[in-house]
Amino acid sequence: MRVLVVEDERRLADALRRGLQAEGFVVDLAHDGVDGLHLAREGGYDAIVLDIMLPGLSGYRVCERLRQEQNWVPILILSAKDGEYDQADGLDLGADDYLTKPFSYVVLAARLRALLRRGPTRRPTVLTVGDLRLDPARREVRRGDAEIELTPREFALLEYLIRRPDEVISKTELLEHVWEDYDGTDLNTVEVYVGYLRRKIDAPFGRTALRTVRGAGYLLVGDGG
Repeated sequence: MRVLVVEDERRLADALRRGLQAEGFVVDLAHDGVDGLHLAREGGYDAIVLDIMLPGLSGYRVCERLRQEQNWVPILILSAKDGEYDQADGLDLGADDYLTKPFSYVVLAARLRALLRRGPTRRPTVLTVGDLRLDPARREVRRGDAEIELTPREFALLEYLIRRPDEVISKTELLEHVWEDYDGTDLNTVEVYVGYLRRKIDAPFGRTALRTVRGAGYLLVGDGG
């Protein structure tokens, strides 16, 4: 398996290459974010090990641009930035894993193998159905250019639906996945909140994205017609 290591500290980069080669990986190196992004776009890698603090272009931006370009190569961030918000930012921008320095080569290799088992599946950081967009990290919803303000419950309901586009979801399933105390909550509550959501994401725009399938549940459709 071919891995790209993007690390500006050359001695560490060389050590990473030797360590991963000993685990059976084929390794290429880049020492700044610009070269790393170029190689990631062109090299056909099975995985990327990416530092954050890079000259030219940060690891955050490299990761973000690849995901914006629909490049789903597995990315493991390897960084000395060990704050919880640093890690959250990396994962929210599309990284698949985050390992802090100092690290164990045994653990690094194991995490890479785990990523490779999953493969390059589609994992968008912003969820889109038609002209409706939901950004889970920023807690933002837009339809076209208009921003839509939702309550936390409405946001959670829309997020569950938008992750299953063009699929009928029952009231029971929505209740179980969006409401904490779903055993004590009436199914009609789902219907009430679907109504709230429609008044915000459909009615002002004259287009119907959230539809009712009588006797079955609800679905979010992409055409919004």
